[in-house]
Amino acid sequence: MAANQGERVRRRLSTEERRAQLLSVGAKLFSESPYDEVWIEQVAEIAGVSRGLLYHYFPTKRDFFAAVVERESERMLRMTAALPGVPVREQLTAGLDAYLGYVEAHAHGFRAFHRADAAGDQAVRRVYQRALAAQERQILAVLAADPEFGPAFGCVPQIRLAVRGWLAFTTAVCLDWLRGREVTREQVRDLCARALLGVIV
Repeated sequence: MAANQGERVRRRLSTEERRAQLLSVGAKLFSESPYDEVWIEQVAEIAGVSRGLLYHYFPTKRDFFAAVVERESERMLRMTAALPGVPVREQLTAGLDAYLGYVEAHAHGFRAFHRADAAGDQAVRRVYQRALAAQERQILAVLAADPEFGPAFGCVPQIRLAVRGWLAFTTAVCLDWLRGREVTREQVRDLCARALLGVIV
């Protein structure tokens, strides 16, 4: 009886709900283990679906991991989207608050996203690098449009390098914070905000 009820629950999931469920399971597994140590069979078993159904959504393990990385990238970009007309210094605090909220609420996805750079699969690494480049472009666009920081963009290569370095710094800080939580979210936010202002001013 219980099994039949489980079957009915699984059938009720829409295509998008099922895909989201599989990606959530994948984010957890990829956050805990290297890419090569995660098996598609694990994902299917935890999600309560057949391996064939999982392959229906994601033809290969590479496609599956790439989809996990892309979903987390899209979440981060949405949460840190620019607010037109708001000065960078004000946006920075709000943007970091939103970002750190994402890091806390989706810790598995955040870790999985950043594990992609260490994946041996070059196609997966390219997905990760494209996602980082999108974050970088988003930050640079906000800085360029700001009355305070925009004039400094005569030295674009240096600022681009500074923003890239700041993204790496923020990632390292957040990953360490998730491991220990020895400081508050507000302290992490203020640290990252000061770091960005320090490299672009």
